[in-house]
Amino acid sequence: MQLSENTVALVTGGASGLGEATARRLHENGASVVIVDLPTSRGEELARELGEHARFAAADVRDEGQVAAAIGVARELGELRIAVMCAGVATPGRVVGKHGPLLLETFKTVIDINLIGTFNVMRLAAAAMVGNEPIDGDRGVIVMTASIAAYDGQVGQAAYASSKGAIVGLTLSAARDLADKAIRVVTIAPGTFATPMMDGLPGEVKEHLAGQVPHPSRLGDPRDYAKLIAHIVDNAMLNGEVIRLDGALRMPPR
Repeated sequence: MQLSENTVALVTGGASGLGEATARRLHENGASVVIVDLPTSRGEELARELGEHARFAAADVRDEGQVAAAIGVARELGELRIAVMCAGVATPGRVVGKHGPLLLETFKTVIDINLIGTFNVMRLAAAAMVGNEPIDGDRGVIVMTASIAAYDGQVGQAAYASSKGAIVGLTLSAARDLADKAIRVVTIAPGTFATPMMDGLPGEVKEHLAGQVPHPSRLGDPRDYAKLIAHIVDNAMLNGEVIRLDGALRMPPR
């Protein structure tokens, strides 16, 4: 799909990490971008940095009204044709840990943000895309973010792996649902990336994680993710697919 200033990309979790890199790349490639993130994020600052073809929309992805308002911002800028969902949490916890069973509320919160939030954005973005005239055969492209934890869930990742596994399961069904509307759905399953989720880890832990990746033996750079987003937007045959972006990493139990 050819990008222009009239093409608008909405990116959740867009103020940092994978989302920020994606917003920067799509903006650089010619699209207007709406950065969707929490009010406490640096989304407003990033939008100012990117310039007139970027806007910040504060929203919790679980909130229908807030997401609808963010999509309204996108439609003010042009035609919403790209939606990328990067918002998520990775709250750890064993099924049964030192203090007893994992709190049900903890599990629900991870599912609500990672899965329900993703679906909420997808359904509302798709509804907005339906009215677009096709460009290169597409009315829109939706990219969800899973994780290799969907396949290789580690100790303490019960909630996170469940939420990301559900996104993997959603991908083909959603792509088939939206095929007659000329909207593609693709999911990226990143491995270990240098994102804010990693910030709290000691340096030696990060080095260990990087050393587990067969090649390239490093943590993923958010720009690697953004490059793949740009290719997915451009390649019309990518649809209904989950792409592992992990340097051939298969996670051990812990």
